[in-house]
Parts: sequence; structure tokens; C-alpha cells
Amino acid sequence: MSSLLDQSALSDLAERLVSAARRAGADAADVVAVRSMSSSVGVRDGAVEQSERAESDDIGLRVFVGRRTAVVSTNDIAGDIAPLAERAVAMAKVAPEDKFAGLADPASLARTQPELDLLDPDLPSVAVLEDRALRTEAAGLAVKGVSMSEGASSYASIGGMVLATSDGFRGAYLVSHHGFSMSAIAGEGTAMETDYDYSSALHVADLESPEKVGRTAGERAVERLNPRKVETTKVPIVYDKRVASSLIGHLAGAINGSAIARKTSFLRDKLGACLFRQGIRIIDDPLRKRGQRSRPFDGEGVAGKRLALIDDGVLTTWLLDSATARELGLTTTGHANRGVSSAPSPGATNLYLEAGAMSPDGLIADIKDGFYVTSLIGMGVNQVTGDYSRGASGFWIENGKKTYPVSEVTIAGNLIDMFANLTPANDLEFRHAVDAPTVRVEGLTVAGR
Repeated sequence: MSSLLDQSALSDLAERLVSAARRAGADAADVVAVRSMSSSVGVRDGAVEQSERAESDDIGLRVFVGRRTAVVSTNDIAGDIAPLAERAVAMAKVAPEDKFAGLADPASLARTQPELDLLDPDLPSVAVLEDRALRTEAAGLAVKGVSMSEGASSYASIGGMVLATSDGFRGAYLVSHHGFSMSAIAGEGTAMETDYDYSSALHVADLESPEKVGRTAGERAVERLNPRKVETTKVPIVYDKRVASSLIGHLAGAINGSAIARKTSFLRDKLGACLFRQGIRIIDDPLRKRGQRSRPFDGEGVAGKRLALIDDGVLTTWLLDSATARELGLTTTGHANRGVSSAPSPGATNLYLEAGAMSPDGLIADIKDGFYVTSLIGMGVNQVTGDYSRGASGFWIENGKKTYPVSEVTIAGNLIDMFANLTPANDLEFRHAVDAPTVRVEGLTVAGR
């Protein structure tokens, strides 16, 4: 285990590869090395169906020759690095010019690395993973009305990143992930319904119990039995917090600097506009301790910071890396994501919608007829126009109460209108990379029979 946690050899290799690239003729270069180790177990009907373990070290080199760039990668970290650097420089010399390409501004680079408590170094054995998966499934099968299991799984992983640049940046960090899940089936024959639950965290101590996860999966499946059809109508929609985060994800996609630069976002002319109601804030925070996507620096070495993407309802910024920032005449926001075989691209970290003042029950208390959504199907969102259409299931609301289950309907609207008519509840929990409380959205169309 100690060798897995020791990244000194990868850091040394990254520095040597940067030097080799400069000797080969690169004007600038950076190297990213990614370490990963994962174990997973899948069970069904009380027996282990799958058990996997994987380990890898991969390294990627990006070189610049003027405004021309190339990226090469390898997992042969013991081989001669000189040919890799020479090949990358040769590729860059014949690549088309990109006037926005280049390393991050040295002034924006992280000078220190904050302690974010990202690593739980004690990876569980396969026997422990099996036990967690079996306990999760058993709890789901014990729920009255559950007829069978679609399976349960448990996993653990450690991943690390090393970054070195020819401007002198050196950084490295490690992150662990643990979790388990279960999918339960209730009912018989053609009247079956399925649902799931899971728990994931960087530290084992932050996980929910396997019994709670399994029980919740079973209870959710049973609640969905005997769904009804509804007539097509326009009503308030309430998104359960486990699906409300999808709306925040659509916003993140629309304010991604790459989409703005390509003019493929419905929000491309909305910077500074009031998109949400007053008081609403949407935050991206790469520095949250034990956050699912926390990191001390981004894929270019830029220091991270907590950023209000939506502040008092107003769109304040795009998500930017250095290249998209230059293209848009702006400054990077420290949101570069990076793999070993591609150039950086912008993306969110720990993204969340701040909680409102009202309870979830309060959100639905005045709804005469409405739809409480617990599950979404498909990817029916047009990022160019903002048109929204997704399959959904959940529960019909009558006179302020959730009543009978509903399935096989479609909810439709436009994200501009949806954002403007969104009200958050007070039940925000930090469990995932994108989090939101229960939210209410006015005036969507439910397409039923």
C-alpha cells in the first residue's frame, strides 16, 4: 500500500519528461501523470457475480512549438522518455496553429496546496467489499413487497494526479472513493417496478450503512407499484433532491466556456443577466473538505477558489480554462479538467444550489394538482435552445399531498423559464459532486395519455 501512496517516482518522471521535451525543441510543455487503483464486487441473490481489481499509472505530455501543440500519452513509465518527447515535438511542428493555446498564466498558479482531507488510505479487502454488498442486498430483499434483486455492488478506489510544467509548477495529490449500491425489484410479472439507492464518499466513515441503502432501495421500489396514467396538463413540478441536481448540471453545461466559445449554448448572451429569482445562489467549490471533486489545483496548476456562478439570481461567470478564457478575452476561473491523452477542458467541481427557507412539504402544500418527480429518463435537453423534454416517474400531488405513483410521462418546458420559476427547499445535503435540495418549478407541461 505504501508504494501506491508514494508518488515521488511519478513526480520525478514528470519533471524529467518536461526537461526532455524542452531539449527536443518544445518552447513549453506540461506533464500530467495519473495513478489509479480500484476494487469492486458485485453480488446478486446472495452470491458474488463479479469481482475486479485494476491498477495503472499513465502519463501524458503536452508540448508547444510556438502556437502549435500536440499531446502524447503512454503507460510505459519504465521506458526511455526521450523518444516520447521527440515524437510529441515532431507532431506539434506539423499541427495547425492555435492562437489560444498555451500554458496557464504563471501568476494564476497555485503557490500552496490546502489540506482538503481527500484520502482515506486504508482500502478495504475484497472480503469487506463482499460483506458490504451482501448486507446491502439483504436489506433490500427484506423489505415487504420486494420480489427480487437486480444486484448490489461495493467498490473502493484511490486515484492520484501529478502535474509538472515548464513554468516551474509542481503539484500532486491523492483521492480515495468508497461506496455501495443496490437496485431492487418489487411486484410480479408485468406489474414489476424497480428503484435504487447508493452511498458514496471519500472516507468510509462518511458512508451511510449498507442496511439503510438497501432498505431505501427496496422501499422506493415498493412505493412505485401500481402506477397510474395522467392526462396531459400544465402543473407545478417538484423535483426530489436526488433528481433536482440534474437541473444544476444543465446550467453547468450551458455556462461551460467551450460551449460559449463555440456559440452552442442557450445562455451565450446571458452573462450578467438575472436567470433565477432573487436570493438564489449556485456555488462551485473545489476546496470543500472531503468533497467528491475537491482538488488543490486544476488540470493546469491554477489555484482553485469557491465561486458563486449564480449570485442573487444573476449569472456571474463562465466555467473557464486558460484556452477558452483567452478565446473569450477573459481570465481562467481554475476549472480545467485534464486527462493524460487530451488537452485541458473546463468543467465544474463541487457544484450545488444553496438551500432555501421552505421545507419540502411546504413546497407542495399549496399545490392542488402537480407532479413530484423521483426519476428521470433520457437526455432530452437541447443545449443550443434550452428546450427540455425528459421521461419521468414519481407521484401525483393532490391538495398538497403526494398520492399515487405515476410513470411513463414526459415533462417539457424551456430551461430559461424553468430557472426563472425555480424555488429551492431547505433540505440540501452534500453527498455527490452536484447537489441540490428539493426544488419546485412552476408551469411545466406533463405529457401523459
